[in-house]
Amino acid sequence: QVQLVESGGGMVQAGGSLRLSCAASGRTFSGYAMGWIRQAPGKEREFVAAISWSGGRTYYRNSVKGRFTISRDNAQKTVYLEMNSLKPEDTAVYYCAATTRSSYLLDSSYEYWGQGTQVTVSS
Repeated sequence: QVQLVESGGGMVQAGGSLRLSCAASGRTFSGYAMGWIRQAPGKEREFVAAISWSGGRTYYRNSVKGRFTISRDNAQKTVYLEMNSLKPEDTAVYYCAATTRSSYLLDSSYEYWGQGTQVTVSS
């Protein structure tokens, strides 16, 4: 089992930036694809971004393309989400997740989850 801990959330004005980090421990980090999923109050969780185990492939939901960047450092066992040009609709709890499965663009694909970090964007 892998343990995931998110950090870097906070409150920011629209147009600002935040960088989220997810530290992993417990198993071979490089063997997992990693994703970021968010959930706003009263709404379902939604996929934000994912990165393959090697870091060679990345995926984003359309609403964050060009604004968010996912990356990973396997030596440090850490995955990042750089968020730029933030909008109020980005406000949510952001979860880091990991999976050994070959498909990782759906919430149900992920086997391990962090506890989440709050991101609040004011207009």
